[in-house]
Amino acid sequence: MLFYEIEFPLADVSAQRVEEVLLEAGASSITFLDRGDDPVLEPKPGEFRLWSDTLVRALFDESHDAARNLHLLATRLGSHISASARVRAVEDRAWERVWLKDWKPMRFGERLWICPTFAEPPSAPNSVVVWLDPGLAFGTGTHPTTALCLEVLDSLRLSARSVIDYGCGSGILAIAALKLGAAHALGVDLDPQARLATRDNAVRNGVAARLDIQDVGAALPAADCVLANILAGPLIELAQVLTAACKPGGDLVLSGILSAQESAVMACYAPRFDAVRTTQRDEWCCIHARGAY
Repeated sequence: MLFYEIEFPLADVSAQRVEEVLLEAGASSITFLDRGDDPVLEPKPGEFRLWSDTLVRALFDESHDAARNLHLLATRLGSHISASARVRAVEDRAWERVWLKDWKPMRFGERLWICPTFAEPPSAPNSVVVWLDPGLAFGTGTHPTTALCLEVLDSLRLSARSVIDYGCGSGILAIAALKLGAAHALGVDLDPQARLATRDNAVRNGVAARLDIQDVGAALPAADCVLANILAGPLIELAQVLTAACKPGGDLVLSGILSAQESAVMACYAPRFDAVRTTQRDEWCCIHARGAY
């Protein structure tokens, strides 16, 4: 099937209104892009924040007439939108997988490797390899927040221990923990696609029998190690839940935290945990703490 894109600057038009009109026109996907360098991080619940200079890109299949859609944009959003719009043909591809062609095996710590399923295994002796196909879920090790967690995991003594991976995404952290010697892991995520990716990757790595997966609404058992690679806001909100899930003397690994947010996150966990170390990469940090007895 053939596709085309309509692209135009958002200007001062409401993003929600633009989305409504494009969906009405039959857009298969709608993307808002930053045309400057103005990062938007952690919008509040229900808040729709965008950049000061935003580009809108909508994808349509060939069954939707481009001229008709440009007319609809002009009628519903203003003639300046259609006047500045650009239409171009797009090749039909599996877009969610295109970026994988540049993904290479990566080492974290001394022995842990994350490898795409199509790669050659590392030749380094004593390598612990996690074979990964993220599907549509977050977590490949390429993002600093995940990389920091993997490095901490490689440094832990996990033999015969239990692990919770809260916000498991692709399952990368839970599976890495199991391959590093953990006896059992629990992956928790609110996204059904993430839970599916975690299960598929666990099967691929031969650890499915030692991994349970659940939605965020279910109660958490106590574990020897609790991992949560999400964002500072949810980590603060979940402090009581994650604290209760970590056994006395257990390891707590928190990531997805901007360096400026470290003290606010740690303050919520300090009553029950002692900081072991904080590691940083770019503007992100990862907190490793240990529960008090």
